[in-house]
This record gives sequence, structure tokens and C-alpha cells, in this order.
Amino acid sequence: MCEADAYILNEGREELLLEKVDKLTPQEGDQLLLENIFGQKKFIQAKIHHLALVDHKIILEQVIGNK
Repeated sequence: MCEADAYILNEGREELLLEKVDKLTPQEGDQLLLENIFGQKKFIQAKIHHLALVDHKIILEQVIGNK
């Protein structure tokens, strides 16, 4: 399988946001749409911090307000 778990950085720690993500789509502004293989969707105002593809991890950093 090619899906990855999405995590949000919170005070330097990775907190699970959504499991088995197979689609990450940029939206207007700093919003991202994450969709997983179970049909769950989450919108989050964040940017990609880094991807660890071998580990199947998407690490996001929350964006507060518009810069």
C-alpha cells in the first residue's frame, strides 16, 4: 500500500491527525485537504513540514493566520 499517516507538529512532537491518507490536496490559502482510504476527509490550515515516504509519514506544521 502507498498511503501514509498524517501528523501535526505540536510543541516539537508529532501528533496523529489522520491515518491511511492517500490524497493530500492544496486548497486556497494555506489550507490542505486530507483524504484517507476510509473516505474520511479533514481540512486543516497547515503547510507540509516534511514527508518521510519510507516511513509512510506526512508531517504538517499548523499555520496560524495568513502571512
